[in-house]
Order: sequence, then structure tokens, then C-alpha cells
Amino acid sequence: MTSYDSDTRPADVWLPMEPAGIDGLPDAAQAGLRYHVWDGGPDFPADPADCAFYVVPYMKGAATARRPLPLMTSLRVVQTLTAGVDDLQGALEPGPHSGVQLCNARGVHEASTAELALTLVLASLRGIPRFVRGQQEEDWRSGFYPALADRSVLIVGYGSIGAAVEDRLVPFECARVARVARSARTTERGAVHAFTDLPALLPQADVVIVCTPLTESTAKMVNSGFLSRMRDGALLVNVSRGPVVDTAALLKELETGRLRAALDVTDPEPLPAGHPLWHAPGVLISPHVGGSSSAFAPRARRLVTRQLSRYAAGEPLANVVQTVG
Repeated sequence: MTSYDSDTRPADVWLPMEPAGIDGLPDAAQAGLRYHVWDGGPDFPADPADCAFYVVPYMKGAATARRPLPLMTSLRVVQTLTAGVDDLQGALEPGPHSGVQLCNARGVHEASTAELALTLVLASLRGIPRFVRGQQEEDWRSGFYPALADRSVLIVGYGSIGAAVEDRLVPFECARVARVARSARTTERGAVHAFTDLPALLPQADVVIVCTPLTESTAKMVNSGFLSRMRDGALLVNVSRGPVVDTAALLKELETGRLRAALDVTDPEPLPAGHPLWHAPGVLISPHVGGSSSAFAPRARRLVTRQLSRYAAGEPLANVVQTVG
């Protein structure tokens, strides 16, 4: 990985939060850096042409994230505060951005997203939405409801978030946890299957948790073929990105009652009023809040501190997912 020489590195760093609130940042004077705060507002805090290290505003959308990039002619690093980098796909081009390193926020969102994934699973299985409606209507809705215990779970996308989901499944006495990733490998917990094994694994799962990043190969991966292989009554949980799931295909399965779903992300997003997904049977929707919890800010600040400390010291950066050629 590239290291950076302080004699040739431009000095400006754009942050989406006040540097005074980030413990351990390199001293600006000693490191030869100038910190500027930009959280996606209409006006830039300084000349984008002088920005070397750009920390992308969080949850401001792809258009905002991309807006200064064409003007950032001295750029060396783009640090996202999201686990995925799909908002920036294609925005960094060879030539004007050659050598720029794109880094994701691995380590920031795992705990919070995995926690929500388990919340969605448990709420869906145990009938929590039905209980909430019953409380509003003063209706005592007792009966037997599915448990997570003794269920078979399939994690689709076994990166750091997928592994964090499995960490939280351990106490729930699942009958089986299967793992799928881009390529097969072995972990301390057992085998990770390749995506090509999905047709054989899907019919065995009671709960399918999708954690995969959005890429060209995963867009609409959860399509009619994928869904048709899920067993009757299975639960689909999506905490990745909305376009990983073919919404039209999912709606068809939900409307028959054959499958259920718990979705933290949707396509389109935000889900507009009147969209049929809002009222589809057997669906629970949360508004893309997997990472936006109280766990986010301290972890994000620590990541920015570590990355800028490495940058100022001329050390290789962590979490590099792309170096623009």
C-alpha cells in the first residue's frame, strides 16, 4: 500500500465533524495539516483542490458524497464512514484521481448492524409487530409463536458484519448456522461456502440474513430464483443494501404468504408513501438504521483518528478497498 511523504502531501483534511470533538487527532501544526469541517452543506469550507484527505459526510446520500470529488485535484485518501462504498462507485476516475485510496469503515458498524439484524429476526419470529398492534387495539393476542432456538440460519455475506451476526446468534441455540461469501474458506466456526452453493443451502434455512455489500455481482442477487429456493415460511432479513433484493420478486412471495421479510433497507429508499411494500403481509420494515445508533459516533471518531495518524506518519492505511489506477 502507498505511504505518503509529508513534503509532497497537500495539507487539507475535510471532516464531517468538529476536530475538537475527536480525541487523538494528529496535531495540525506538527503534522502540517489543516482541518476543515464539511458535513454536506451547500458551501465548501475551503478550496476542494487543496483537499488531500476527504472523510465523506455520513448518511447524506451519494450526490452529496460525490459533489466535491471532481474538484479535488490533490486528493490522496477518501475515507467513508459506511461499511459499503457503493455511493462512490465510479466516482473516482483514473487520471484525475490516480493513486487515490478509498477506505471503508470496517470496525465501525459491525456491532450495531448485527444487533439490529438479531432484533429484526426475533421481532419477526416472535410476532412483536402483531403484539404492538394488539396493544394499540387493546387486544390480547396470545398463542404460540416461532422461536429462534432450533432454527437453521443462513448468513449471506460473511464479512465482518456477517461474522458479528453469528457472534450474536451463539446464545440462541440455533440448530445450524451456514455461511456464504464470495469465495469459500474455513473459519474457526466452520466452513464458509461460496455463493455458487446458495441453490443447495437456501432450501435448508429457516432464516436467511443478507449482509453482503452492494456490487455489480450482488445487485438483485435476491431475485425470483433465490426466493423460490427458500423454504415455505422462511424469513428473509436484509441489513445490507436495498438493491441487493429484487423488490418486485419479493413482493410476489410476500403477497402469497409463502415467505416473510424483515428489511432495514429497501429499493427504492426511502420507501415512498403508497409503496406496496409498506403493507405487504409478513413484512417488518426499519428505516435503514442498522449503523446509525449510539455505537456509531465513538467508533467513527476512533477510525478517523487511526487513519489520520497513519496518514500523518506516512504509514499504510487500513480498510483500503480500492486504489485508483
